[in-house]
Amino acid sequence: MKSRTTTKLLIQKFCFKIFVIIFCSLQAYGQSTIVEGTVKSTEGGVLPGVTIQLKGQPTAATSTDANGKFKLPNVQARSILVFRLIGFETKEIEIFTNNSYEVTLAPSAQTLQEVVAVGYGTVRKKDLTGSVSSVSGKDLQAFPTSTVTQALQGRSAGVQVTQNSGLPGAGMQVRIRGTNSIRGSNEPLWIIDGFPGNQNILNANDVESMEILKDASATAIYGSQGANGVVIVTTKKGKLGATVVEYNGNLTLQTVRKKLDLLDAQEYMRLNNIQQKNDNGANYFSESDISSAQNVDWQDLLLRTAPLNDHNINIYGGNDKTKFSISSGIFDQKGIVINNSFQRINLRGTIDHRISDKVSVSLNTFLSRSTTKNNYPSATGLRGGSLLSAMVGAPPTVGPYAADGKYRLLNGTYPFVSNGLINPIAYANEVSSKWMANRVLTNLDITYKPINDLSIKLGANVTNADTRSDSYTSLLYPGSIGSASIALGNTTEINGSAIVDYTKQLSDNHRISLTLGSTLDQSTYTPVDLSGTGFLSDIYETYNIGSASTLGTPSSGYTKWSMLSFLGRANYSYKGRLLTTFTLRSDGSSRYSPGEKWGYFPSAAVAYRLSEEKFIKDLTFISDLKLRLGYGMSGSTAISPYYTLNMLTSGKAAFNDAVFNSFSPSTRLPDGLKWETTAQTNIGIDIGFSKERYKLSVDYYIKNTSDLLNSVQLPRSLGYVTTIQNVGEIQNKGLEFMLSADLFQDAFKWNLSGNLSLNKNKVSKLYNGQDILGSALNITILNDNLNLIREGQPISVFYGYQEDGYDAAGKIKYKDLNGSGTVTSADKTYIGNPNPKFIYGLNSTMSWKNFDFSFFIQGVQGNDIYSLSMAAQTMDFGQGLNTLKEVLESNWTAANPDAKYPKISRNTTTLMSDRFVYDGSYLRLKTILLAYNFPLKVLGVKTPKNAQVYVSGQNLLTISSYPWYDPEINSYGGENSINQGIDLYAYPVSKSVTFGLKVGF
Repeated sequence: MKSRTTTKLLIQKFCFKIFVIIFCSLQAYGQSTIVEGTVKSTEGGVLPGVTIQLKGQPTAATSTDANGKFKLPNVQARSILVFRLIGFETKEIEIFTNNSYEVTLAPSAQTLQEVVAVGYGTVRKKDLTGSVSSVSGKDLQAFPTSTVTQALQGRSAGVQVTQNSGLPGAGMQVRIRGTNSIRGSNEPLWIIDGFPGNQNILNANDVESMEILKDASATAIYGSQGANGVVIVTTKKGKLGATVVEYNGNLTLQTVRKKLDLLDAQEYMRLNNIQQKNDNGANYFSESDISSAQNVDWQDLLLRTAPLNDHNINIYGGNDKTKFSISSGIFDQKGIVINNSFQRINLRGTIDHRISDKVSVSLNTFLSRSTTKNNYPSATGLRGGSLLSAMVGAPPTVGPYAADGKYRLLNGTYPFVSNGLINPIAYANEVSSKWMANRVLTNLDITYKPINDLSIKLGANVTNADTRSDSYTSLLYPGSIGSASIALGNTTEINGSAIVDYTKQLSDNHRISLTLGSTLDQSTYTPVDLSGTGFLSDIYETYNIGSASTLGTPSSGYTKWSMLSFLGRANYSYKGRLLTTFTLRSDGSSRYSPGEKWGYFPSAAVAYRLSEEKFIKDLTFISDLKLRLGYGMSGSTAISPYYTLNMLTSGKAAFNDAVFNSFSPSTRLPDGLKWETTAQTNIGIDIGFSKERYKLSVDYYIKNTSDLLNSVQLPRSLGYVTTIQNVGEIQNKGLEFMLSADLFQDAFKWNLSGNLSLNKNKVSKLYNGQDILGSALNITILNDNLNLIREGQPISVFYGYQEDGYDAAGKIKYKDLNGSGTVTSADKTYIGNPNPKFIYGLNSTMSWKNFDFSFFIQGVQGNDIYSLSMAAQTMDFGQGLNTLKEVLESNWTAANPDAKYPKISRNTTTLMSDRFVYDGSYLRLKTILLAYNFPLKVLGVKTPKNAQVYVSGQNLLTISSYPWYDPEINSYGGENSINQGIDLYAYPVSKSVTFGLKVGF
């Protein structure tokens, strides 16, 4: 009985406890409380503008403030709170008895998908049908660069970037899949945040990403501007979350990559004794002169260790309605040659504001000021007539100053010294050249979305560039009476666009996207030139040309062109498996003749994702497999404005004591011209392995450019000298490989990526089969054409004579190829090719714990360099110029008939021959970097949020057989230069070490 009573009491107590729990729960459920907390992203930052709503009660809602905090009253227990923010996954949480929460939101899957910019829009990278490669802003910021073009080198397959000179701020030559045009530009079109722009306005630290559109199916949407490829730049924008401040600054120390092994004072004297004895029968220097000579190293006097400072600040943030970004940077580079520098100051601001659910506006503004001090150009200075040629040619037996402290006249050092030799120290100190450019780029977009799938974007862009070049030669420069010149220029470009985009998911299987639009481009250029000579004082320099005793004739000009375009694109996707793209663009240009003003540029591309097929899905190691096929046409205007008009040229005519203005017809006959058109076929394959851990892309392309424009000589009986005509065709074809591999993905991470590009160029057709010669190159001992465009040959091949040893007198013999018995211009042949067989790049990125280590290798293989520097410095005997040691060590004598150099005599005859053709191949460790990320969270440091210190090196190792300063050179390079692969006293390339700091707040 007692047991039963005890059991009953236990059951009663248990039931009572259950009743109390249920009652208390019901009481709690019926009570309301204030719920508060913070919302963060999975990346750690707080998220303002997050909407928090009671599920099922639309009016019970709030949002997070600028610090990500929220507070919502009258919330009952067991209620469901819904957290929503555009670009993030929606999250629901259930409210219990506690009233404080920390909620994290993850980016949505759509946001996480890699999206790339294409013409007038974006597309998921997996849905691309054309050949497009991407370069991240992080890669572009791997080392300090004066231009983003320089940072692009070696980063993308099919893109050849050549440094024309080592001069700070010097231009770069860019070729995407080879050279297309003779007369027109071969540079790609740069699109900055949706509008055409100048890449020189960009700071690499402001770039989020760059997309390079290479095949015609990708570039045809840009019509006559897309024949040379398109580089789309997306700059950094504001982001959702609290305001973030980032600083990236570094100091770089630069030195010359290598010095030339020139003769010292004693060697110089001995070499000139050989020349004097060969030509005059007696030595000039005695043994006592030679033994007592003091050596002067002119390279040491003019080359220096130069600092480079690069400092950048970026501030960004925003909420669901407004996002902003402000950045500023200063790039200050001293040249490795004395009294030479480049400086750029940037200021950029962006704001994106959602006015309503249907209307948004975006404003971007770029301001840039660039200045160059003492631009020492390439391809100048015969026999020591420029600073760089004088630096290597000055006699090492004397210094820059005479006994009285004045500048020494080097051309009077010895009777046999060249009259053109200048004192390079005097030139660096007393000849001033300053170049300045103020650039402004501003664009405004207004987007209206009347329905979910339709957007209408109206945009306007203005680019303005004011340039000024000042040159002054002071009275202290030997022989100077003072001379000054000023060149002013203003370029204003206006772009407008109206783009309609409609995207619709018709069903689970079908998706379409339609783009229609129109653009208007207009450019105006106005130059002014002033000059004067004869000044009483140097105090004014170029700032009072009116005080010159003799004023030059001022000049000015005006050039304007415009283009109206219409464009359309249609994309269709079936199950994400079959992808198609069709585009059509028509351009009307003011540059062309009536009846030929409009050009039409269609393209089509199809891609098929084989990895969606069952027989591929069964191969589990393949995660993605896509085949691409595209064909399209793009164009090039290739002529300057007014070339199709009959122009008059102004001049001056003197009659008696008076000067009269005159106008006369141009010597160029205007003619009806067609657009240059490039038709391109592209076949590609993209493969992903092991869940995209390994990726491979391969492209094969054929480009045919027809109706090439160039000058044609006319019979003088016509009264005109030249005309512009459509003269021929050029073909480029090649292979591109891009590979990326995540070799390790655990605590130790290692990503390796590389690219390899092969391009073969051939001139298919020329007007009446007539050759086109590059301009004549004159360095006194050589005066001839070098580069040649001929049917069946690569563009700009070297054309000259072949050497055939030495004769009995030690002079160079040349091959008589046609057997005529004498060597004439008919014996010229192909002696080299400046076009590389292939280019490549390899990028390795590793991280372990708090350390990052990366290196980047870039190279070119199979191209030739014609070194006019070597010709001028090693073969111009009898001018008293310094030269390489090897000339003294191996020159022809009766006892040494197989020497490298001929008899040392001013009577030595040289021709444009294969002697000066060198292998331009090189492999370069472009950059290597070691960084340490401070573990601030572990250390309990709340501010700053992240900090990194790093050290890097640039150009520390270069493997090349080229004997001059550097193989990466192109003295005559440019957007439409026929003269390619030539080195003539180019500014030396530097190697450098960088120390940097990155901090985020």
